[in-house]
Amino acid sequence: MLSFRSLRHGSSGRLYHLGETPWKPLPRRGVDPGRRYAAGPMTSPESIATVSPWRQSILDRLDATGRYPTWVLFAALAGMFSTTFPITILAVSLEPIAKEFGAAETTMAWVISGPMLLSAVTFPILGKLGDLRGHRIVFLLGIGLSTLIAILTAFSWNAASLIGFRTLAAILGGATQPSAMALIFLVYPPHERVRAMGWWTMTTAAAPALGLIAGGPLVDLFGWRIVFFFQAGLSAFALIVAWMILRETPSKRVRFDLGGTVTLALGLGGFMFALGSLRDFDATSPALPVSVLIGVLALAAFVAVERRIEAPLLPLEFFGSKNFSATLLTNACTSGGYMGAFLIAPFFLYDLGFSATAVSFIILIRTATLMLSSPVGGYLGQRMGERWATLLGCGCMTVGLLLVAWAAWIQDVPLFVLGLVAQGAGHGLSQPSIASAISHSVSEADLGIAAGANRLMGQGGAAFGITILTLAYGGIKTPEAFATAFLAGAGLSALSIATALFMGTERVVLEHHAAATS
Repeated sequence: MLSFRSLRHGSSGRLYHLGETPWKPLPRRGVDPGRRYAAGPMTSPESIATVSPWRQSILDRLDATGRYPTWVLFAALAGMFSTTFPITILAVSLEPIAKEFGAAETTMAWVISGPMLLSAVTFPILGKLGDLRGHRIVFLLGIGLSTLIAILTAFSWNAASLIGFRTLAAILGGATQPSAMALIFLVYPPHERVRAMGWWTMTTAAAPALGLIAGGPLVDLFGWRIVFFFQAGLSAFALIVAWMILRETPSKRVRFDLGGTVTLALGLGGFMFALGSLRDFDATSPALPVSVLIGVLALAAFVAVERRIEAPLLPLEFFGSKNFSATLLTNACTSGGYMGAFLIAPFFLYDLGFSATAVSFIILIRTATLMLSSPVGGYLGQRMGERWATLLGCGCMTVGLLLVAWAAWIQDVPLFVLGLVAQGAGHGLSQPSIASAISHSVSEADLGIAAGANRLMGQGGAAFGITILTLAYGGIKTPEAFATAFLAGAGLSALSIATALFMGTERVVLEHHAAATS
């Protein structure tokens, strides 16, 4: 069983492994060590791989000018963007797709919810796979295979094939997210990571915003299938850039935790399915209780497996760190409030008589605010510290949700828009610090699994928030019902303030990582 020690770093943002020297870049001419390693466990000879001379010359020029981290950031964000932007285009296209396939709109909703739920389950697994086998290869395989699936999706012949291809593409594309985050963390020193995460958050907002802006005209002019040819082209470009720029990270010669992977996937899958089915609860159907039972039993088995294995998928010791656990809970709560309100807001605006175009542009105000505030959030996280920047953002979002609840009660559109602006600003201010804080809570050897766990909690929290606010709304188109739903979102956001208070500077270093530095 693994043991661990915690480590604290000061407000200056410096972060050290036990027994190692401060973070610093190492010479890389003629080799491909995969990152700007901190002196310590990640600089073993096994982690060094040669590269072709022409590619090495490009990397050397980027190193000489100091622009290599910026290009890694660009490559990682391009890959993530290309695999995530179709979701909102599909959201506005479900009706014509349902008509073409002769399927019910409730069935076609699985085109959105299915990929979201199942890809969330795979985030920790793919993050761990990157830690063990190298984040570059996982990232490239994820983009490459999702590019092929995007082309196949354009040729879907019925609802089942579309849902299946979209789910597979989301799972493969999900490989880009924890590995992209780990690759970024590994080239930026700890005190600069929060600013890089500001651009990350802005990109995650820009991808669905492009769907809202371009989705309608694209589908109207060329049909919904063109979306996936467009995605394949973007993904191919991102793949070429990533192949040229990214250096491989070291691999570890340990056995992959298959037992932990299977039990975690079953456990999370059970609870995710239960969340998805809760909105259409049928007391006569055993699906909900059975899925919850499977989730409980599988997660209990996961804990038992992880306690006994030498190299666990997700070391349970991480959860003993307040910084790790509090950061994950904060991400879940703030994502729940934000995404739950995102789903309910259009219903409120439609009830007031707005057209689909007007609703899209009003909701886009919140997304645009998120995009603009994300780099600011990265800057504030660097200047104020991640805990205080997160508290500021969560507080702002809570105020925004209270404003939209009040606006829904009194049917005031300008006040509603002001609340949307506050929500977008709050989410943009908090997310860079949340993402950066999780990287400070573990050693660099475990960045992939930490990033995957953080993405899981964000997406799981979003699914939970959507379910809670939908149940609070209940489909009753009254001011009281809308206000109740938004108040439920404000409650989730307020919980994120409470959990963010426990975000600190503690970091868990597993003994087998720490020993390598001594």
